Amino acid sequence: MVNEEGVTILRVQQAQYSIREMIQERKQKKRIQIERFIPSILSLTAAVSILTTLGIVFTLIFETITFFKEVSVSEFFTADKWYPFAEAASYGVMPLVLGTLKITMIAALVAVPIGLATAIYLSEYASEKTRRVIKPILEILAGVPTIVYGFFALTFVTPVLRSIFPSLEMFNALSPGLVVGIMITPMIASLSEDALVSVPRTMREGALALGSTKLEVTLKVVLPAAISGIVASIVLALSRAIGETMIVSVAGGSTPSLNMDVTTSIQTMTAYIVQVSTGDAGYGTTIYYSIYAVGMTLFLFTLVMNLLAQYISRKVREEY
Repeated sequence: MVNEEGVTILRVQQAQYSIREMIQERKQKKRIQIERFIPSILSLTAAVSILTTLGIVFTLIFETITFFKEVSVSEFFTADKWYPFAEAASYGVMPLVLGTLKITMIAALVAVPIGLATAIYLSEYASEKTRRVIKPILEILAGVPTIVYGFFALTFVTPVLRSIFPSLEMFNALSPGLVVGIMITPMIASLSEDALVSVPRTMREGALALGSTKLEVTLKVVLPAAISGIVASIVLALSRAIGETMIVSVAGGSTPSLNMDVTTSIQTMTAYIVQVSTGDAGYGTTIYYSIYAVGMTLFLFTLVMNLLAQYISRKVREEY
């Protein structure tokens, strides 16, 4: 009787073990099937990204070629007036380029010192508690919609500046340039801090052991060691400033001018694209195709900036 019960228990255990094995085998088969599909899914997403980029580039190229069939390349790059809506239209892109560069230079003067100083403070001097407070504030600044920045520049920054500089026009380059600088500061601060934090702690300790002060370690050891990441962050942030649209559209005005005066109304390349895209020009007209020529110019600007960032990163990168 005992033997029969033992045999029965053994059979039940064997059956349970077989079921457990079957479940494990099925799970393993499902896992293998899923892992087979993952490379295909990742390849598909990568292909979509590449095809989207190629589609954008080819669209810009084809439409730009159509524009240059009606307007000469020499006029586009050498003429000093941009009056596409005038009866005697002029398509000299340089006033738009200069307006874009004005905004970028002002933004750089604001964002580079503030962003770099913030990054140094967070990585070298701030306590963990202070870092937990400042980092979310920077992330909030990075997440504010650009249209909000634009109205902030128009309704707050411009009146404040006009109280200091009475000759400042309502629409000008100075106000949106300052606000664009505020907008890109978190990018410089965050990326530069990552570069500074990645410098090995042993380099700091070695410099301190030789008698260097905290400031000397920061400026003469840590900063040069992280220079590749810092320069790349600055170049990428300036690329963001070059492509900014809503801030300059709202607060910069729509008057392309070939001068260095930052107190008067300007128009950037992105602002012009917005102006024409809202319906000021009919489909198939020269003005319509001009937005693609301007867009192609802007694309080349940002492409050169990104390639420059990659080159600098590779050229001065430190390996530890």
